[in-house]
Amino acid sequence: MNKKIKNESEWLPLSDIMTGLMIIFLFISISYMLEVQKKQKQRDIIFEEFRATKEELYAELENEFKDDFKKWDIELDKDLSIKFTNPDVLFSSGKTEITDKFKNILNEFLPRYFNIILKDKYKDKITEVRIEGHTDNVPAPQYDPDPYIGNVILSQLRATEVLKYFRNMEYYSSLSPDQVSRLQFWLTANGLAYGRTLDDNKVLTIISGKPINNNNSRRVEFRIVTTSENLVKKIIEEMKR
Repeated sequence: MNKKIKNESEWLPLSDIMTGLMIIFLFISISYMLEVQKKQKQRDIIFEEFRATKEELYAELENEFKDDFKKWDIELDKDLSIKFTNPDVLFSSGKTEITDKFKNILNEFLPRYFNIILKDKYKDKITEVRIEGHTDNVPAPQYDPDPYIGNVILSQLRATEVLKYFRNMEYYSSLSPDQVSRLQFWLTANGLAYGRTLDDNKVLTIISGKPINNNNSRRVEFRIVTTSENLVKKIIEEMKR
């Protein structure tokens, strides 16, 4: 009898320990689930903000320029890029000087474009506004014997000329110091050479696998990158870990 009581007294502390451990594991599990739910909620908010910002910007740009798409040979994509697709209007072959016709278009386009982007509601929603120069795959030996590098230089100079033209406009000089500071933080000129050429249907050739259409590939693009886009990339990277 005493032996039985002794055995039970030895097991009671062990059962208490197991119960305690189960409670600890339960709390850990609950805490982990709450943290996962919290992170998922944060991700949902970021994705929703990303979607809403892009949709709002797209709608404003489409409404502003819907009557000019055909007249100026421009296209607005869902990625918030506006493409000037008529190469004969933009620059002479192998040259970096903006044509008079393109200057006339820019005089009307740029103030209306930046009036939208510079709205206060987008102040913390945009991280970059890219002016991109794209070329065909015709060598540009006047800039470099390497065909690709030659076109990198050519496209970079063209994008820079567009940025320079904008900064010399009367509209730009009328902006507030805060707006100028914001644009200097956002605006970049990017020469992409023939790294992103287009086919006959204006689809990236690296995706379609079809031959390059030189006329479609020679273009200037204005592309908006939102702050949420960077956050989405960060979340995707975290999810891969």
